[in-house]
Amino acid sequence: MQNDRSFFLLLALLVSACVQAADQRPLPDFTTADPADWFNSEPLSVQRLRGKVILVDVWTFDCWSCYRSFAWLTSLQEKYRGQGFRVIGIHTPEFAHERRADRVRDKIRRWGLDHPVMIDNDFSYWNAVGAASWPSFYLVGKKGLIRAGYMGETRIGDDKARQMEKMIDMLL
Repeated sequence: MQNDRSFFLLLALLVSACVQAADQRPLPDFTTADPADWFNSEPLSVQRLRGKVILVDVWTFDCWSCYRSFAWLTSLQEKYRGQGFRVIGIHTPEFAHERRADRVRDKIRRWGLDHPVMIDNDFSYWNAVGAASWPSFYLVGKKGLIRAGYMGETRIGDDKARQMEKMIDMLL
């Protein structure tokens, strides 16, 4: 049993290291400009965000790990307010009932999310960034290049949060 745990821990670390190894490819442009597919913002473009450090959060509303990460995302917005940092949410549904915009809107309100959120019901953005799980986070530098990617739940003060915050500090 201990060997099984060790194997899966090692596997998780390897996957995490691979995701974190940034290839510095450009952040794909957002896949919808329909205002009905955006919450808390007009439709955004990557070009208009140049010069800012961006954390893209790919999530879905029935994902416990996703909503457990929201407190950390909110703390980032507070910590880096006025410093050229933005959080952009991409809601990509895992289940059919998560495709309804009214349900997404209700969850955004329930959790007090005030950053822009784009609905990605056709998985076009998920595929464009190469997401593999919920949540997935992508740190983007001021020139619009993905500098690092991370998978999984992230909480205030945990190792992954500290690592990403160091990267944000460096990018700013």
